[in-house]
This record gives sequence, C-alpha cells and structure tokens, in this order.
Amino acid sequence: MSETRPRARDLGIPLDGTPGPHNALTDVPGVEIGYTTLIDGEPGAERVARTGVTAILPRGRAGAGIPCAAGTSSFNGNGEMTGRAWIDEAGSFSTPIAITNSHAVGAVHRGVDQWMDRHHPEISAQWMLPVVAETWDGYLNQINGDHVTSGHAIAALDAARSGPVAEGNVGGGTGMNCYSFKGGSGTSSRVVPYGDSSYVVGAFVQANFGSREELSVAGRRLGPDSAAPAPIEDIAWFLRDGERARSVPGAGSVIVVIGTDAPLLPGQCAALARRVPLGLARTGTTGSHFSGDIFLAFSTANTGALVSRMDEARELDSLSFVPWGRIDPFYTATVQAVEEAVLNALVAAEDMAGREDHVSYALPHDEVRAAFRTAVPAGAAALADSAA
Repeated sequence: MSETRPRARDLGIPLDGTPGPHNALTDVPGVEIGYTTLIDGEPGAERVARTGVTAILPRGRAGAGIPCAAGTSSFNGNGEMTGRAWIDEAGSFSTPIAITNSHAVGAVHRGVDQWMDRHHPEISAQWMLPVVAETWDGYLNQINGDHVTSGHAIAALDAARSGPVAEGNVGGGTGMNCYSFKGGSGTSSRVVPYGDSSYVVGAFVQANFGSREELSVAGRRLGPDSAAPAPIEDIAWFLRDGERARSVPGAGSVIVVIGTDAPLLPGQCAALARRVPLGLARTGTTGSHFSGDIFLAFSTANTGALVSRMDEARELDSLSFVPWGRIDPFYTATVQAVEEAVLNALVAAEDMAGREDHVSYALPHDEVRAAFRTAVPAGAAALADSAA
C-alpha cells in the first residue's frame, strides 16, 4: 500500500514528536491495514460510486480473535460504531475493525462475520461483535446505491498488510470531505521512550468533518484564506423538506482509531480515546452537532488476557500496565498523532468529482508551503519586540 503522495511534513509543516518508521498506525507491531476503494461511474452519471472500506487488524490476520484491551469515547454521538457496548462492558474486543460509509455498516458487518468464519471458524462458531464505524460520504457518493457489499469488506481484510499506508482518497475515506476540502484516510504515529525501551502510539482517522473557516494548520489559520473553492458549503445541494438547501458547515463525522503496544488497562485505553478531541482541536474543529465523532483505543500488549470464556483451570486473570502516574507521555503522543493524521489525510487527498457533478477540491499544497516558508520562527517575534 505504499503511496507517493506528499504528507504533511513534506510540505514543511512543523509538527511535534518523533514518528515511527512509517509514521502510521502500522508502526504498532502486528497491526495491519487494508483497503477496498470503489470509484465507478462518471460524474453526473446515473450510478456513481465514490466510497469503500478500510480494514484494521490489531493483531494481524493470524491474531484475529485474540482480545485486545480497549476503550471508547464519543465526542459527539451523531454517528455509529458497532461493538461499543461490549467494549464498554468487558474492556476488550477481538475482531477486526472496519470503517465505511454511513449506509454500508450492515454490509460491512456481515462481511467481517464472513471473513472470520472463513479464516477463524473456531471463533465464529461462538459469537462475534465486529467493530464497524462510519462517516457520511453522500456529497460525492451515491450513498443509497448499495455499492458496498460484504465482499468488499472481505477484500479489504484480505488486503491488510503492515508497513506504509496509503492515505487520502482510499478505502472508507474515498468520498469524504474535511474542512470543506477533500478529506479521507490519514494516519500517523509517535514513539514514546519508556525506561530502557520504547512503545509506539499510532492513530488512524477517517476525516470527514469541519468547516472551511475552522481549518488551522500548526497554529496558522489556512482555511479562511484559501483560494480553493468550497462548493460543499456554497451551493444548494442538500435536500431539506423536499427542497435543495445549503448543508450546515462543519457537518460530517470523524472516526479515530488509536493503537499502542504499551501495556494498558481498558480504562487507560478509554483515557487515550478521550484525548483524541484535543488532537482534532489543534486542526481547528469545535465539534459540530451534525458530526459523529467516535473514537476507539486499543492495546496489543497482554496477549492471552481478557479472554471471555468458561475456563475452570483459570481462576484469575492478570494484566501488566503502565502506572497511571506515568501515562502522560502516551496522552501527548495521542494528541500529536491525531493532529498529524488529519493533516496527512488533507495533504494526501486529491480533487474528486462525484454524483450530480459535485466536486471537492484538495487543500492546495502551494498555500501550505507558502505559509510555512514565511512563518516566523518560534520566539523571534518576542525577541524583536524586546530589542525594540
């Protein structure tokens, strides 16, 4: 899935923290990511698909069915992530994660079930609660066209690999918009030194949120001054009471998955998930009422723990975990990785035309480069004032 599209750092955006080797969620050992991307039909045609499926396997295909400690958080609940009730109850999940469009959750859920039955029949013979999340791509995609099938979910799972991860107009993010630019899939990671070794915190986002006026990049408000058109905000295309009207700026959603190999309790995973909005806020969003912003964090440590089955030979379970007093660097890594993952999604995305000739324009790279070529180095303004 290697991709030659530029990323945020390639445009000179100054970002905090030390990324892993691929600057991706796949830097967490064992994590694999795969896509099915569906681009079909010319703009304005009767049948237009601009959508897809993203698959995330926390322990790779061989480790599906082995629980991970996990926790969730909802910043704004105008969205869906299946399996959350069980994660909140048991503090773990054991299936792959899939992300798609809002009206394809059922098909993708069935596809995950089928894939598990094909590859792990001993697990599927019991019970499964797949994690499937969504954001709405109905501006570019004919969302009621039944484009996504269970087979597309299976294909995304089969395509999952470690290593570099493609971003932008791919997988579940294919038809998404972010800050009224073209949005989509993005990822990033941070290395967290710990004692004599280190751990990785990775983030994956399906970015489909924010208004043009909100976008901020590394502290510089690039959205309001961008020359790129924002037709998703400016034209009357959204059906309301049978009439065409303008959509609400900032409407959409964002799904974020955080993964780490650090040993964490379920409650600590939930604490990481609760920090996701801080990373999103660095990019400018204030969290629209019309946006579904739901987050999942998991830990791949403590393999073999948190298994839910009757086992009379196993009277007690045990978990190792980072002491609460030493968890702050993992919060920092989460916030930094989420911020960069959103920016990577924006930078990697390309212009896209979709249903009814709707167009979404990518964040102009030249505007970003220009903004940071002329950026005043930190502290320089204060020194100049003091010298004056």
